[in-house]
Amino acid sequence: MSTMLEVAQKAGVSKATVSRVLSGKGYVSEATKDQVYKAIEEAGYRPNLLARNLATNKSECIGLVVTNTLYNGSYFSEILSQAAKKLEDNGRQLILVDGKHSAQEEREAIQFLLDLRCDAVIIYPRFLTIDEMDEIIDQHKQPIMVVNRKLRKHQSHCICCDHKGSSFLATKYLIERGHNDIAFITGALDSPTAIERLAGYKDALNQYHIGVNEALIVQGKWTPDSGVSAVEALLARQQKVSAILASNDEMAVGAMKKLSDMGISVPHEISLLGFDNIPTAPYLTPALSSIKDPVSDMISEVISRLISMLDGGYLSRDNIFTSQLLERNSVSDGPFKS
Repeated sequence: MSTMLEVAQKAGVSKATVSRVLSGKGYVSEATKDQVYKAIEEAGYRPNLLARNLATNKSECIGLVVTNTLYNGSYFSEILSQAAKKLEDNGRQLILVDGKHSAQEEREAIQFLLDLRCDAVIIYPRFLTIDEMDEIIDQHKQPIMVVNRKLRKHQSHCICCDHKGSSFLATKYLIERGHNDIAFITGALDSPTAIERLAGYKDALNQYHIGVNEALIVQGKWTPDSGVSAVEALLARQQKVSAILASNDEMAVGAMKKLSDMGISVPHEISLLGFDNIPTAPYLTPALSSIKDPVSDMISEVISRLISMLDGGYLSRDNIFTSQLLERNSVSDGPFKS
């Protein structure tokens, strides 16, 4: 592998001149630049990117930290594809790093990206607390944006969806369709999203003066298998159920399969509603009604804010996105429909 010194000797210039050409800092005549670029091509020289980043303090890269428990499924695919496309449109590269299984590992992933001299970092946190993320933003000069959590101190550095409000909307919709006996399949309860969706469900029941029946709440794990297990648990409890609200579509798919296997018709006997609007939702039988979070819009706004931060632009404090109810065929009127 050739070195910068070999390029300098081939071009007939100093090593410092080659460095100025590569970094773009300092004056170098066009004729000399042409000599250096020709020598680089002939020598097959590839500059050390980390060294270049250290010299220029700029990498044209944006880092993204996501824990690997989110890698499966359409939700993460939408996050990743939108981030990559938006950054490509802005002439920047995306670097994905695994946040793994703890707050400490999320911190280490963020630091890894900062050590690579990423111009900015996006965090989709699972374990770091709000106070810890505010502290991390305080500690670093590189712009840091947080997705799916609302910060207290740095509100312009976060974009989030109103998961509690969207779950309230979903439960309200079922109640207004005549359902009072609504079962709820939670997500994994170490997830802030799962906790907020459970809270929205309970708030809607209370607002409509329907008591919260804990026997109708079953803990899931975001997977189709846990949707199957949740239906098994509900049937074993022999509770009256006219509708099921699942905290994501993956669990709703598992629930639909189990209900079908048991000879229970959806939606004629039990209505079913999920979250996230997975690509297959409209193609199921029946087509699955779902609450769609504006993931693409959120990621687009995150990157727009980072670009604005890097360019010294203005940041809006409007950072809460709302979800949309997509009505399909998996919900019918319940026994209390007036």
